[in-house]
Amino acid sequence: MQPRRARHAFPLCTAICLTLAVPLYGAPPATAGTARAAGTARHATDASGAAGTEAVTAGGVTAGGVTAEPVTTGTANATARGRRVGIAYQAGGATRSGMNDSVRTGLWRAGGLLPGYSVEEPSKNATDAQRAKLLRRLAKGGHNPVIAVGHSYARPLAKVAAEFPRTKFAIVDDATVKAPNVSNLLFAENEAGFLAGVAAALKSRARHVGFVGAVKEPVTQRYQAGFQAGAKAVEPGIKVDSAFITTAPGFGGFDLPKKGKAKARALFEKGADVVFHAAGGSAPGVFAAAKAAGGLVIGCDVDELVSAGDAGHEVIVTSALKRFDVAVYDFIERSITGATKPGVTVYDAKAGGIDYADTGGKVLDIEARLQVWKRAIATGMVRVPTRPS
Repeated sequence: MQPRRARHAFPLCTAICLTLAVPLYGAPPATAGTARAAGTARHATDASGAAGTEAVTAGGVTAGGVTAEPVTTGTANATARGRRVGIAYQAGGATRSGMNDSVRTGLWRAGGLLPGYSVEEPSKNATDAQRAKLLRRLAKGGHNPVIAVGHSYARPLAKVAAEFPRTKFAIVDDATVKAPNVSNLLFAENEAGFLAGVAAALKSRARHVGFVGAVKEPVTQRYQAGFQAGAKAVEPGIKVDSAFITTAPGFGGFDLPKKGKAKARALFEKGADVVFHAAGGSAPGVFAAAKAAGGLVIGCDVDELVSAGDAGHEVIVTSALKRFDVAVYDFIERSITGATKPGVTVYDAKAGGIDYADTGGKVLDIEARLQVWKRAIATGMVRVPTRPS
């Protein structure tokens, strides 16, 4: 991603429209917020709900993973002597998985804090036993901490963490592993969904938008809840339709692109012209439906204009981002200083863990307003619901 461009002026009509949303969501500030990545505050909320804030320079990393000089501190460097971090990627490698690429950006940022790192990558159809072998190899090799990328490591990590009680582990984007030496690095999906809803409403000409979720279950419904709230905060009269590919306990919806296409096509046929998906591996079907209908799509978790390739290039206007790089860098830094905690840490907008993508310049016309809403979430002026209306 290229460095951020200058923002547009914030028009008076926008301020009036935003003020109309005060009864539901609170008033956003009247000016756009500070730069998206540089000079933010770290604010990670743990499972108990306690929040700590400390000043941090973000090192010039933007939402698309453009890396500037890593942040270094004398104390951290002294503590880190001889310490190496191990990363267990998702299948696909850093060049083919947007999640891995974001994790790699966080790892590179932490390069000034550590003497070295190692990366393991499973095959596409790796079993739990094979993933456990990768984690075990990193831990046996003296890597500490070891970071597992994605929920596919949940069962393997639960087993391996018990075998290496003195090694600090983290798992990115999974809450199910519970162990005294495992940190769960999670994100505020409702806040990501809210930014997607804002973008969808601002881009919609039909005043009708849609949401496609892979599986009807709590995490995906947090995206849905935020999306509904964000769209209606911008345009109270907008119509928001939702569809799910499967319902829990059936989790096949994360990898059924044909059904994803059918669900998205139905939303476009009902009149939606912008659709936000949280459909995982079913996303290519959503992109295909949008292309056929002449509609737009908002991607999920990573910058899908980059990671989806030709499949989504024509239809993706932006993506609601989980900043995996922010979480990984923060965990590595805290592991060096002995400040890691087991259990859940949620990276929200205040922590810099939630953002939107501006690759391709397709949100230049609405970026000032997106910034306003993002800063309103980060400062607590907007409280985003976690359950759909």
